Amino acid sequence: MTTAFITQASAMEHLAPPGHAEREARIEAIWSALGAPAFAALARHPAPRADAAEVLRCHPARHLDAVGAAIPEAGWAMLDPDTFVSPRSLDAALHAIGGVNLGVDLVLAGQVANAFVAMRPPGHHAEADRAMGFCLFGTVAIAARRALDHHRLARVAVLDFDVHHGNGTQDLLWDEPRAMFVSSHQMPLYPGSGFPTETGAHGQILNLALPPGSGSAAMRPAWQAALAQLRRFAPELVLVSAGFDAHSADPLAGLTWTEADYRWLTHAICDLADACCGGRVVSTLEGGYDLTALAASVAAHVAVLMERGDDRIGGDEL
Repeated sequence: MTTAFITQASAMEHLAPPGHAEREARIEAIWSALGAPAFAALARHPAPRADAAEVLRCHPARHLDAVGAAIPEAGWAMLDPDTFVSPRSLDAALHAIGGVNLGVDLVLAGQVANAFVAMRPPGHHAEADRAMGFCLFGTVAIAARRALDHHRLARVAVLDFDVHHGNGTQDLLWDEPRAMFVSSHQMPLYPGSGFPTETGAHGQILNLALPPGSGSAAMRPAWQAALAQLRRFAPELVLVSAGFDAHSADPLAGLTWTEADYRWLTHAICDLADACCGGRVVSTLEGGYDLTALAASVAAHVAVLMERGDDRIGGDEL
């Protein structure tokens, strides 16, 4: 048992127009970082392709059909000013869903301690009937529903530390009392949602709005308070929307996080998981657009997952 690293070549086949922030090089940077000797112990798995039934856990068939109909034979098609698709984009998005679902399956089966999924396009901005913000489908929300309905868990937590509010995840889980969603994000910033007053149909949504220019001093106490609430919720699985665009070097926002902040937050999330659900964490890539900062931040995040997974196994053996 160790940490699973789940990815697939189709992540490189969702093509972006030249100059687009959400580009193929993001995956190359992660592959390079996690190819270092320090990560040799990762259990590497290809992301399988999800079928339509998985998409339909969160999206109506008309949305899946609309995305499929927009796929061009060549070049790019624009779904909104930020969101493009190319000939293999639907395949890549289905592999992204399949990758996170595989992480859930492996962790819940006890085959690995935890998992990190590096796929694109990301997912946390996709609403029930709308692709937006680089995202086609609500990948992490679909995985939450799979854990609840297929694996019959009673409670799942979805934690989003991308610099942008996870409006899509919030939309897809708004009426789901079995899922607690927490998002930290810069405010004001795209997509303009994520106010603390947005609490979900059952009070199970918690939005942590952080001011531009803030760093550890604002982020850490906000997450400490949120994680205390999550302990009372007692999730049986923790899913993470891992966006690394709150980094001080990222070009799309103005928070000032460092790799040390990602290490701290990953440890804090693992503390929650250790206390509530046997350390079961599945993390999936969202944002992060400075390639050097992305690679270093992902390496910090995954190194903590590996360390905590090893600690968990050692503790279980004792």
